[in-house]
This record gives sequence, C-alpha cells and structure tokens, in this order.
Amino acid sequence: MEDWSKDFFGVMENAVSEVEHFFSEMGEEFVEMLDVLAKMSEEFTEQVQNNLINDIDGYFNEFDGLFNEFLEPIIEICRDFDPEFDEIDLSMVTYVDPSPTQQPACRGCRNYHGQVYGGNLLVCAMHPTGVESESCADWETDGDMNF
Repeated sequence: MEDWSKDFFGVMENAVSEVEHFFSEMGEEFVEMLDVLAKMSEEFTEQVQNNLINDIDGYFNEFDGLFNEFLEPIIEICRDFDPEFDEIDLSMVTYVDPSPTQQPACRGCRNYHGQVYGGNLLVCAMHPTGVESESCADWETDGDMNF
C-alpha cells in the first residue's frame, strides 16, 4: 500500500511540474507575442501618421494652387474696375514662422505647418494649436537649422 501512495504522489508532483512548465512556456510565448504586436502597432501608427501629414500638406498645397489659379485673375479684374480694391485684406492663408516668442518649440521642426486659415493658426497635425511647453515630444529636424 505504501508503494501505491508513493507512486500517486510522484505522479502528482510530476503533473504539477509539467503544468508549471507549460504555463511558464506559455507566459514567455505570450510576452513575445505582445512584443511583436507592440512593434507592429508602432510601425502602423508611424505609417498612418506620416501619410496623414502628407495628405494634409497636399490638401493645403492644392488649395494654394487653386487659389492662385482661379482667384488671382478675378482679383486682377476687380483691381482694374475698383481703385480702392487693394485696401481690402484678401489674405486668406498666410504663413507664420515660429519664433522665440511664438511657437518656440516648433523652431526647426519638419512637422511645423504654420499656415493661418480663417484666422486660426494650424501649427502641425500632432498639435494643431501648438504645445504648451518649450519642447515637443514629436519634434523632428527639418535639416534646415536656420532659426
């Protein structure tokens, strides 16, 4: 009878050991899988972010081109008929350079957009109204450090 109980406890210890080993391996594989998923999501987010910035810039560049192509001839005609026409402020879109007092965290950043639309400055896609601090976590060099 003693041999039976020793065998039973031996089998139980072996089963517990195997279960512990199984869950340990599963935990390691789960951690590896989470690392791969995190890396994939970071790459995906970066691609989406870059494409979004390019799309927004392309849209605004198209708008500038359409403005120049269609509205400038109309403005010229109006100038011919009304000598006071130039006194009207026709600036729909203007560019604002970052400076030490206005958007200092954006100086030299490739993400800086700096266009004013309808009186509202669009700083960049990540921070449309700018950042509150003197540095930005999304700052990237534009290669032209003349500021």
